[in-house]
Amino acid sequence: MASASTSSSTFRFAGIALAAAMACCPPVSAQDTITITGRSTGTAGLAGFGDTPLAKAPLQASVIGQGLLADQGISQISGLTRLDASVSDAYNAEGYWSILSVRGYTLDNRFNVRRDGLPINAETAIALDNKDRLEVLKGTSGVQAGTSAPGGLLNLVVKRPNGNLRQARLEWRERGSVLGAVDLGQRFGVDGAVGVRLNAAYEKLDPLVRNTRGQRSLLALAVDLQLSPDSLLQAELESSRQHQPSVAGYSMLGNSVPSPTSIDPRRNLNDQSWRQDVVLDGDTASLRWQQRLGQGWRFTAHAMQQRLQSDDRTAFPYGVYDASYNCPDWCDRYAPDGSFTYWEYISDKERRTSSALQLSVAGKFATGPVQHDIEAGVLKARYRGQFQDQVFDIAGTGHIDGSLLTSPSLGFLDANTNRDEISVEWFVRDAAQLAPRWQLWAGLRHTQMDRSSVRTSADGDGSLRATDYDRSATTPWLALAWQVTPRTLMYGSWGRGLETDVAPNRARYNNAGESIALQSRQFELGIKHGDEEVEASVTLFDIDRGQTADVGDCSAPATCRRVLDGSARHHGIEGSIAQQWQAWTVQASTQLLDAKRRGSQQAAVNGKRPVNVPAATMRINAEYRVPAVAGLALQAGLSAESNRVVLPNDESVRIAGWSRVDLGARWKQQWSGTQLTWRVGVDNATNHQAWKESPYQFGHVYLYPLPPRTWRASVQASF
Repeated sequence: MASASTSSSTFRFAGIALAAAMACCPPVSAQDTITITGRSTGTAGLAGFGDTPLAKAPLQASVIGQGLLADQGISQISGLTRLDASVSDAYNAEGYWSILSVRGYTLDNRFNVRRDGLPINAETAIALDNKDRLEVLKGTSGVQAGTSAPGGLLNLVVKRPNGNLRQARLEWRERGSVLGAVDLGQRFGVDGAVGVRLNAAYEKLDPLVRNTRGQRSLLALAVDLQLSPDSLLQAELESSRQHQPSVAGYSMLGNSVPSPTSIDPRRNLNDQSWRQDVVLDGDTASLRWQQRLGQGWRFTAHAMQQRLQSDDRTAFPYGVYDASYNCPDWCDRYAPDGSFTYWEYISDKERRTSSALQLSVAGKFATGPVQHDIEAGVLKARYRGQFQDQVFDIAGTGHIDGSLLTSPSLGFLDANTNRDEISVEWFVRDAAQLAPRWQLWAGLRHTQMDRSSVRTSADGDGSLRATDYDRSATTPWLALAWQVTPRTLMYGSWGRGLETDVAPNRARYNNAGESIALQSRQFELGIKHGDEEVEASVTLFDIDRGQTADVGDCSAPATCRRVLDGSARHHGIEGSIAQQWQAWTVQASTQLLDAKRRGSQQAAVNGKRPVNVPAATMRINAEYRVPAVAGLALQAGLSAESNRVVLPNDESVRIAGWSRVDLGARWKQQWSGTQLTWRVGVDNATNHQAWKESPYQFGHVYLYPLPPRTWRASVQASF
């Protein structure tokens, strides 16, 4: 358990470190690094305002390119937590899909992830080998999504044909993971009217966590066809596969948090003879037509379909369910002696299908002296989740030292839940130039949604617990920007977002099946500066998000009611700097966050910090280009976080804050007409042991350790 002094000292350290970095540190180059505020060439398509550079947009975003991902050895979305202080872990387990939080709010993998701007489902393993860059848009996302969690959106930008390209990469990671990948591009025809880009990758997975061997593969093809000078057609296909055992989390031991040095971070508690791989397969296809209409106007039609199939299986350590233990207050964790109950979980042939079609028109016009840059359109999206009955049954007893082996469960089946969701979103966005230095930004999105769910088989009372509701809502966004100097922008913004909840269709609820709108709103004030040598920003934000709770006795029919119950308010400050000075490049960011519940009918809840949300985070990445050796760059990274709360509505139990140092080097050389890029790195170079995060999921306490020291090396050939 962390003391208050640990939390406050880490909090002060993050603020002091960022202040020092902003005052004196050598900076970050724009090439292959994070663009926080954006240079004149940096844009984020997710922002929704065309080609407006981020430096001139009244919002905060991070744009992470392929070069930086390769330098850091990042192959999963969860790796973003090493690069931006506002992005944090929110239940990230080896062998499973990534879950992130932004500004302290957990992103919803069904609604907060985009692919080339269209909604996809991220409940799968997303390959990054064919992604050109990752964009993180921070803040209330109502201007971009009809329904989504506040905090931000993640957009994956696919690699497109870009001239002639030949690139191959070989990568090794301790303990024995080996990746081979190729990236090939070519233009054909008159004036290169046809472009093709092929990405293929295969990786044998053998990480440091023992008995988690698996494999993954990717095959992706993107094609561009310039039909005429004013008409462009783009198509792409992607197919990915990952088969690997997932890694189970540790937990509290009774009422105490075990020391992270007392456990082996290489041990996988999912290591039973009957455990099976988690299988995550996905196929995605998209088609986009862009047509210039004349006088600065353009029309875009963009369609996408994603089909996922998963087999979700694990030997699942889940609490203590043993009559010999009297655990009224800690059945949601492990016993004090380190024992726990194994559950066998099998949910095979899960199918998730997402489709989207967006039609939009954009252009410029004037109303008197006011110049407008406007986009309007409609997005229709559908998500279907189809499942079978699942096994979630007690198997036996395990221990955190891995010494206890048990037989599988009897395999009793339990019902799952199928979901069907359709939404139609009408939107308009306008950037109005009021005066040479003043710009007004406005967005409006009207969403109509229809959602239903039904159990895969009847419960004991014969009910399928079906729900069906429709709802419409309008989410506005408004910002005013002042160009203080040609390189400095100040802005203020306000926006709203929306999520929905539904009271379960169960006998104990007297409002069974009723839908509940969870509104969020955000205020933000920011200043951004960017020139050829430095990019910097400071942002104040305040987000308030509605919460639901069950009130009443809830132990008998018609005694429970799900209602709006106050809100979760997150307000804080973000700071970032990216600067280049002589041979140095440094990027630093920090976030200080005050997150609390308020307005709840349960007085004990109010004023409490949410689970798994650090109050302070810091990220620093530096690079030194060695003058004496052409093409050689030495790299170092520091990540630090303050403590995290472990139990809901109880701030007394925490995991301690931690820091981690990563080291690396990159050397570029020419050899027989081929450019070779050698990379070597060591993550967690000091082999520091700590609890990385403390998610509370499925009514259970989890603890995940920092990964142990890990070596990696790669070579990339461009020819």
